[in-house]
Amino acid sequence: MKITYIGHATLLIEIGGARLLTDPNFETSLGGFLPRVAAPGLSLDALADVDAILLTHAHADHLSFETLAKLPAEIPVHAPPAIARWLVQRGFPQATAFAPNDTVRIGDLHIHAAAARHKGNRYGFDWWRGATNMYLIENATESCFFAGDTGLGDTTHLLCDRILRMREQQLDVALLPIGYAPWWKLKSFREGHLTSEDALELFARLGAKHLVPYHWGTFRHVTVGAHDAIVRFRELMTAHPRGADVRVLEPGETLRLEDE
Repeated sequence: MKITYIGHATLLIEIGGARLLTDPNFETSLGGFLPRVAAPGLSLDALADVDAILLTHAHADHLSFETLAKLPAEIPVHAPPAIARWLVQRGFPQATAFAPNDTVRIGDLHIHAAAARHKGNRYGFDWWRGATNMYLIENATESCFFAGDTGLGDTTHLLCDRILRMREQQLDVALLPIGYAPWWKLKSFREGHLTSEDALELFARLGAKHLVPYHWGTFRHVTVGAHDAIVRFRELMTAHPRGADVRVLEPGETLRLEDE
């Protein structure tokens, strides 16, 4: 298995002979005013032979129409049903509905969807597009969990429990978002996002061999800097008992599990 961090929530996951791209966003800014501070770790040309795109929700940092239009139209785009219908209406017929508890198969690889704790509607009023997915990707020998955006809840880890632990297979890699919020925003932030502390708790609940944090170092936001989350995360890692199992990837860097 190989996992390459491209930026924000965009990762290339190479597993079971398939190449999967998550939440592709190659834009230079969000909304035209929140600048990108680090270039994508891979070029769009390097992604021409991707087997599938996994979209988690409709927020602009995860769903970029501009980026999708630049990727080959024959790549299937799997997304929550309301998002898939919206994409088809906007001229992306390759979008297909992928609802929680559904499974997509690519060769011997299974991709399972579950609902995340996150309100994913884009404009506030479009509540019907609020669904947010998480994905477990697995076969008989390898597994990877991509959380999209989610808060920490009692059920956040249960997809992996249901699929993997019941057959005594340990999750290989947890791909988890990390975020940072000022103190006055922290309570509401944690309802739909993982802080660094929350990500480490979910890592423990998932029982994964490795953790790769993402959702940092790409866009400057209104109330926090692009690197605030990873600075806090690295502070926690200095004394964390599983620090050796955490891999912080810079844009363009790859984790190769077969090398271990």
